[in-house]
Amino acid sequence: MKVSELSRRTGVQVPLIKYYLREGLLPPGRATASNQADYGEDHVHRLRFIRTLIGTRGLSTSATKEILDAITAEQEDLHQVFGIVLGVRPTKMEEDASTEHSPNEPEPESAGLADARMLIAEMEWDVSQGNPAAHTLAEVLAALADLGADIDWRGLLPYARLADSIADLDVQQMRGERDVLAQAERAVLISILLEPALLALRRLAQEAKSARHFGGSRPDKANST
Repeated sequence: MKVSELSRRTGVQVPLIKYYLREGLLPPGRATASNQADYGEDHVHRLRFIRTLIGTRGLSTSATKEILDAITAEQEDLHQVFGIVLGVRPTKMEEDASTEHSPNEPEPESAGLADARMLIAEMEWDVSQGNPAAHTLAEVLAALADLGADIDWRGLLPYARLADSIADLDVQQMRGERDVLAQAERAVLISILLEPALLALRRLAQEAKSARHFGGSRPDKANST
């Protein structure tokens, strides 16, 4: 297909496609003339994935290129590919940079992070040390402790078990795709796009449960006609 058809199929404008070609995010097509080339289905898949990373995850062009290069290098290890795409596992370049700049003596672990790791261990989750979600959890646990709240990492275990069930659903929805880029794109869509929907479902369920248990009024039902 010509570049105009590639643009129509993917919704990416021709000048932007040419920019991705120049920057090496998109491999060149099969040359048919001095200034023309044909593109195939691989270009469609890759371009859609580029659009997902930049538009959905909000990554820069350089970060997107690094992820694409990492996927090419790691495509036999789907667990690593998914981790890189979702931003929870480092690329080899990031690992090398971290090793090069890390101090000889590790920094002492904060109480919040220690509690987060206890929760992770209790759930028997095998996660990477650099997963930013662990640090987010640590910050929440530290804030709860500072406020004197009666919620510690043990109080979050029921939520962790629910999250574990949701993750099972996520992984099940990633099955079936054979192309590694299609699998990686689906991982981003399921992880990033569904997060607001999950929060919205929780809020809806909270109002419904409040009405049931506390007898609150519901003047503005979402399903009213």
